[in-house]
Amino acid sequence: MDVLANGLTTILNNELRNKRECVISPASKLLGKVLRVMQLHGYLGEFEFIDDGRTGKFKVQLLGRINKCGAIKPRFAVGVNEIEDWEKKFLPSREVGLLIISTPEGVLSHREAKEKGVGGRLLAFVY
Repeated sequence: MDVLANGLTTILNNELRNKRECVISPASKLLGKVLRVMQLHGYLGEFEFIDDGRTGKFKVQLLGRINKCGAIKPRFAVGVNEIEDWEKKFLPSREVGLLIISTPEGVLSHREAKEKGVGGRLLAFVY
């Protein structure tokens, strides 16, 4: 079971049905970091972790700004100079959307990874 793919699919399904919030279960640290990147770039509103005694849940406010999002599988390794090639594969056009990358500096958007000059593993895309 892929927690990240499950969470992003839940977000997309609720966005397509014009919901204002959704509950993602199960939760994970990686999913929380990906949600934080999406929030910093204006795709999501507030989100909170709800401890249910098991794996936990995230309650996420949706803003209606996501057209498509999903996990990238397999998690391809990407160098700094390869990020643009992957942008062309997953994003609709230049300056639209985000690739979310797990790097040694933490989970970053592809723009932040380019600025810092680090590569990593592709996790997800959103636009």
